[in-house]
Order: sequence, then structure tokens, then C-alpha cells
Amino acid sequence: MADTAFLGLGVMGFPMAGHLAAAGHSVRVWNRTGEKARRWASHHEGHACASIEEAVDGADIVFMCLGDDADVRDVAEPAMEAMKDRAILVDHTTASAELARQLHDAAKEAGGIGFIDAPVSGGQAGAENGQLSIMCGGDRVVFERAEPVMEAYAKAITYAGEAGSGQLVKMVNQICIAGLVQGLSEGLHFAQKSGLDPETVINAVSKGAAQSWQMENRWRTMVDGEFDFGFAVNWMRKDLRIALEEGRRNGARLPVTALVDQFYAEVQAMGGERWDTSSLIARLNNADKGKP
Repeated sequence: MADTAFLGLGVMGFPMAGHLAAAGHSVRVWNRTGEKARRWASHHEGHACASIEEAVDGADIVFMCLGDDADVRDVAEPAMEAMKDRAILVDHTTASAELARQLHDAAKEAGGIGFIDAPVSGGQAGAENGQLSIMCGGDRVVFERAEPVMEAYAKAITYAGEAGSGQLVKMVNQICIAGLVQGLSEGLHFAQKSGLDPETVINAVSKGAAQSWQMENRWRTMVDGEFDFGFAVNWMRKDLRIALEEGRRNGARLPVTALVDQFYAEVQAMGGERWDTSSLIARLNNADKGKP
């Protein structure tokens, strides 16, 4: 069992830290809003800490699950200053690959700390059920030390290569999801405009080449116009921004991703900042009503 710290207790981090505690690891938690850390400690075996430094003191592995690059920098720097030599810092935030590379180098200079960029896929439900897919970059020997602990909340863990590789794989994941959700939105919209029963359509096409997780898990709520759950549009736009910026750096052409990103901007303008990403269908239905 490992001595761990978990920094960031949002909709993902809160249950992930809980799975660590349930697996028998020692867990200390910190959150920018202290009340959330205290609430976590009231539900799980572990300790709420008032500062980052208190949480990471003596920890073998420190996990982060935060918002964006700026948040990661703000938390990682004091964390690394307080971590013991040869400890491991694992970042589950979806952030830029360049930041991951910088933190990998900075960690080595800070007492030989190991760093793994380890963004996750599976959403809130995956975090709550301990069924996340984790994409990892960094030194393999460090990854192999952290992997058994991450298994507490994972269904699949993949080592992708050097620092930043985990973030790059997550970008691929988000690029693919953006196209899938837009295609599913258009398909369901087309079915409805054609007078077809959506359930009959899904039963027919979900057993063939069009099948996807999004289709299986989101078609009904999309048809019903229910989006108050799941991965928020605001976060998806953040992820797509990171992917588009990386594409400009590496020369990848991402025309569909850029287009879907603008469609999500339209959803935000409709008031859907916190809607699930499947809300792309809402802009099509909105257009039917003559609304911009």
C-alpha cells in the first residue's frame, strides 16, 4: 500500500481519491475550496489538509486532477518543492503536452521526483465506478511504480511513451469524440426529420460499423433533449483548444475538429456551458425553431 496525496477534488478527483482509500492506500487530500476536502474526509478513510505542502509531505505518490495548464502550474510548483526525493507526481489533468514536458524536467531537478502525465477518459461515471482509461507519458520505470496504485480507479492503463505522450493520446481521444458526437447528432436529427423512430434506428445501426460508446450511451438523452450531466461543454472546448494549438505546432490538419469547436461555441451561446457534450444536437434543433 502506498502513502498518497490527491490534489483537486472536482467531479473526477473526488471519487478517484475515494477509490484509492477504498483500495487500502493512505490518502491525504487537498482542494482549493477546503470545505470540499473536509467533505471528502467525512465520506472516506483519509485526511483533509489545509495546504498543498501538508498533503504531499512524506507521500510516495502525489496525484493531481485540476482544470487547465495554469491550475497545474499553480499546484505543481509548491507540491514539488515539498515532496520527498524520488517521490512521484502524477497529473491526471487534461493539459498541454508542452507543460507535461516542462514539469517532467522540473521534477527531475527537484530531488529526482518522477513525473507522469496521465489524463483520463471515461467521464464522471467512469471516475465514480473506478472504470477510467488512463493514457500515460513519462519515464517507463516511473510509470511502472505508479501503475499498480492507479489501478484503484482504472479499467485500462496505457503507457504511450516519453513525457507529453499521455496528453497527446488524450488529444486524439477528444478529436475523435468531437467528430463522433457531431455525426451522431446529425444522424439522429436526420432520422427525426425523416419521421423515423429513433429507437428503431439505433437498434438497426448500433450493431454495425456505426456503433460507438456515444451512440450506445447518449442517443436517448440526445433525443429527449437532456444534457444536465456528464462532461461539460466548457471543458470540451478547453480540450479542443489544446488539441488545435498542438495541431498548429505539429502541422496536423484538423478541419472537422475546428468546425465542431465552433459548434460548441454556439451551444455555449445558447446557455449550454455546463451541458453534456452530446448537446451538439441542441443547436440543430434550435435552428429548426428559427433561432440563431
